[in-house]
Parts: sequence; structure tokens; C-alpha cells
Amino acid sequence: MVKYILMNASEIRQKYLEFMKSKGHVQIAPAPLVLENDPTTLFTGSGMQPLLPYLLGKPHKDGTRLTDSQPCLRLQDIEDVGDPRHTTVFEMLGNWSLGDYFKEEQIRNFFTFLTQEVGVDPSKLYVTCFIGNEKYGIPRDDEAAHIWQQVFKEAGIDAKIVEINTAENGDKRGVREGERIFFYNDKENWWSRGGGIESTPIGDPCGPDSEVFYDFGEDKQDVEKYGQSHPASDGARFMEIGNQVFMQYRRKEDGTFEELEHKNVDFGAGLERITAAAINSYDVFEISLLKPIVDRIVELSGKKYEDYTSEMRIIADHLRGAYLLTAQGLKPSNKQQGYALRRLIRRAILKALNLGIEDNFLAGILPMIADNYKDLPDSILTNRDEVLDVLSKEEQAFRHTIRRGMKELGRLKDQGLTGKELFMLQDTYGFPLELSVEEAKREGIALSADWQKEFDAALNEQRERSKTASKGMFKGGLEDHGEMSTKYHTATHLLLAALQQLISADICQKGSNITAERMRLDFNCDHKLEKDELQKLEDQVNEWIKADLPVVHDEYDKAYARDTLKAHGSFWDKYPEKLTVYTIGDWDKPTSREVCGGPHVEHTGVLGHFVIKKEEASAAGIRRIKAILE
Repeated sequence: MVKYILMNASEIRQKYLEFMKSKGHVQIAPAPLVLENDPTTLFTGSGMQPLLPYLLGKPHKDGTRLTDSQPCLRLQDIEDVGDPRHTTVFEMLGNWSLGDYFKEEQIRNFFTFLTQEVGVDPSKLYVTCFIGNEKYGIPRDDEAAHIWQQVFKEAGIDAKIVEINTAENGDKRGVREGERIFFYNDKENWWSRGGGIESTPIGDPCGPDSEVFYDFGEDKQDVEKYGQSHPASDGARFMEIGNQVFMQYRRKEDGTFEELEHKNVDFGAGLERITAAAINSYDVFEISLLKPIVDRIVELSGKKYEDYTSEMRIIADHLRGAYLLTAQGLKPSNKQQGYALRRLIRRAILKALNLGIEDNFLAGILPMIADNYKDLPDSILTNRDEVLDVLSKEEQAFRHTIRRGMKELGRLKDQGLTGKELFMLQDTYGFPLELSVEEAKREGIALSADWQKEFDAALNEQRERSKTASKGMFKGGLEDHGEMSTKYHTATHLLLAALQQLISADICQKGSNITAERMRLDFNCDHKLEKDELQKLEDQVNEWIKADLPVVHDEYDKAYARDTLKAHGSFWDKYPEKLTVYTIGDWDKPTSREVCGGPHVEHTGVLGHFVIKKEEASAAGIRRIKAILE
């Protein structure tokens, strides 16, 4: 019989840390969201990120069994926030075995914690394991699968193992009666710093992982949209709540793999998601860390959550992120981490404005968020007392910007608005495009038929002026010149080449935005790309990455680059007479040859595994692809 224990997130966090300490783990302090001496990412995005040196072999002062609860921030999915489970901020419960215990103890500990400490119904749990790789002689992880089978059996559940590669046809066959343990390939159940097996860096520890999912029920699946639900599929039925990485291999100089003498466990579980499972709600905004914030937004706005769900979720999520960053001493600015903070707080203010919430709404919400994080040490949140003052000043400044923009918008009311005026409002007055369009519709101000296209043209024109006039400034839509941004920049060239090869030779880049966490490419296309087209694009890019193609560049006269080298470029009339051309692959038959200001990697093999996360409309006749490197 299942023992249900209704626990809030703070109780689950504390229960987890106490449970792991009872198993011999030492609780370590979480790392700050902004890591020092780590140019590869803007923020701490996982619980293991600060512990990577110790997983690579460095001894830890606190021994071989460690645990913590790590606040994390990921911005690559910021535009997906508003659905039931995406957040930019989350807390990762973690434990590590540095050459100590391995699969048996880890699997049993997590299952015990979920079912006995938190009270999760074991019949709602499903797991995945690695199917193996014949090419590299890595066997299927039957060991983990059989441990799981025994653990379920002891809980009174006959857990069938799915013998096929579910990753290849899961959305066609779904989950059948009794099936509970599923095998997936290295896209889903292999961990390395480079992504899949092919992208595992030489010398690095790596290995199979086993993910745990919670089932919210068949009524949550959308077969028409996502196909038949299975643990790693899209849709609301299954939600991953924890992942156990078994680091048992190292990649050798010849590219093959050898077993590690001392094997590690790297475990991470989302606190928000476990809490959602504990209350059986597929909407993480119903949990104790978020629902009180949403309730306060309902109170301040006088509007119903079900009528303005997306806006309220975005405000709740973004203010959590803004609080944590500001409490760690970060201030809004126009550079890197400070810009990310500014983006979070201003997006929240915009959504609040849409709800009719007046000035100084932060004072009614930030204290609630502070209370959620009162247990985090002062060594991390060094500036707790300054948060409200810092963010209130940012709110006041942004609302002043909005008022200026509204005044200018009123001046343009009679003549109507084209994309050029919309861009001017954003560029000159800081008045966001989203707000301009919404206010124009509210006030009955006419918008030109092609306003989005005109806006994008004005934006791209400004980018090109900046690109050719900024010698040494960041180029190509990059947020910075760090390692990951450089990798994503090169991957963008590969994606454009794949689009031209597989979709249409007439495709051109219409804009890009690259950060250390993801890439975004806009391109001309007259139709939504289907799932099989996206898969072909993804496979082609990964094939070029696997081939480890050389990347070279040099300066040429514009006419020679265009007419002789046939380099791809979108703005020939705006390019200088001397420009840089990057070539990927064979010189005579290049995979990609583009006019570009750089920077790029020297060969594609270092990029990792390329994954397309989203394809959507950007403007009339313009599509947008968002992708990451794993």
C-alpha cells in the first residue's frame, strides 16, 4: 500500500540531504550561479558542473561521498517558459560517489528516497537504460536494468524490460502493459562532456546513465501532436525527475574506450520536478516554490491564473532568477551575466504590465522568493538585503523607458507603423517590440502588412553596420567569444549548409543569436519543417561533426570571394572590399564557405552532439531553429 506524504519543496530538499547524510555522504555548500574562471558558460547550469574536477580525478577534501542542493540557471529555453514544466531557474539535488559505491547502491538509494521518504507511488515510476554500442564494444547496461527490475519486484511490481531500441520507434509503439524499463541509444542514455559516444573527448570519463520518469497518466498524452507517449517523448504524460550517470569508461587516444579502475556516480534530480511528482501535478507552478508567487500575482492583478497562465508563469519564474542573481551580487547591465539579469527582470515587468499591475509590484513578491531560499548559505547569497533596492531601481528605469516609448508611439499614431518605426522605438527609446505591437493593437494604430519583415530588415541592417565598423568587437550574433559561443557559431554555419543542401539551395541566413548555452538561426523558408526534415538536418550536422572537418579562413577581395570562391553571404552590398571567408571541409568541395567575422573552432570534431530543440515561425516567410550542443 502506498504511503502518501504531502511535502513541500523545502521539506523535500531537507529530507533528501538528511537521507544522503544517513548513507555516509558529506553535505557540501552549493556553488554560486556565476562561476569564477569558467568561460564556457554564463551560469551554473547543473549540479555536477562545479564538481567536474573531482569527477576527472582530483581528490575532494570531504571524501568520496558527497551531496548538495545546487541552484541552477539555464537561459537556452527562456522562450519556452510559460508551459507547465519549463523554468529558467531550478534546484538540483545531487549526490556523488568518487570511486566508492556504484550502480546497486545508487539505484536503491534513489528508489528508497522517492517511495519511502517522499511517498511517490512506485507504480508511477519508469526508467531508462543504455542500449549499448556495438561499434565500440560497449555492452547494453543489463546490470542497471536488472537492478531496477529487482527493486521494482521488491516493491510488488513486475517490471518488464523493453528489449528494443525505444529511441528509434517509441512514438509509434508507446508503452505497453507491464513495460517499465526501456533501453535507449546514446542520444538519450550516454553521458560525456561532448555529448554522445562519438563526441566523447579523449581522456575523459564517461558512461551510460539511467533516467527516472514520473507518469502523470494516459490522459496527459497528446498522440496527435507527439505520437504515442513513452518515457523520453515530448508531451505532458512523462516527466524526467532524476538521472544517474555511471562513469565507468574513459576514451583512449585511439578513440576506443576502456573501463575505469575507479568508477564514479554522478546523480542529479530536479527539486521542482520531484515536488510536482509528490503532489501528482504536471504543472510545476503548482508546487510550494512557485504557487504562492502565482497566487500573489493573481491578487495584484485581479485576474485569473487560468486566463493568463503563461504570463503569470513567466513572471514567477523570471523573478526567481532575478532574485538569485541579484542576491549573489550581480547587477543589471548590458554585458553578459548582467544583461541576462536585465532580460529576466524586464520580461517579468512587461508581463506584469500586460496584466495591469502598477509600479513597485516587486515589493509584494520578492520577499516571498527570499523566504524560499532562506536556507541557502550567506556565502552564496551575499547580497540578500540589497535585492529589492537594486531591482526596484531597474523597474523604475524600465518603466520610465516605457513611458517615453508610449509618448512617441502616440505621436506616430495617425500615420500608422511600419517595421522601420517599430525598430526605431526599440533602438532609440528602448521600447520593446512586443510592447509596441500590443499597444498598437490596443489603441487601434495601423500596422503595415509586412511590419515583422521590415523590422527584421532594419535590425539586420544595423547589425551589419556594427559588424563592419567595430573591428575587434564581437561579431556574428555572438554574445561573447568564449569557448561555447565559438562552438555554437561554427555549428550555425553547419546548420545553414545542411538547410541549403537538404531543404532548398535558396535558403539564406536572416539573423542569428548565439550565446554560450544555445544557438538560434533565422532563415527564409515558405513552410514549417516537418519532423523528418528536422531529423535529417540534425543527422547531417552530426555527420559533419563526426567527420572532424577542418575549418580554415583567410581574407579576400569581395569580388573574388563572391564570384570565384562562391562564398555564401547575405549582405554583399554592405560588405567591405576586404572580407574574411571561412571554409569548412575540403577546399575544392567545401561543406560550408561563408563570409564571416569569426570566431570558429579549428575542426568540427570538438563541437559535441548537435540537437535541434525547436523550429518555429519568426516572421512572414522566415523560420527559426533553436539548437544546443550536448
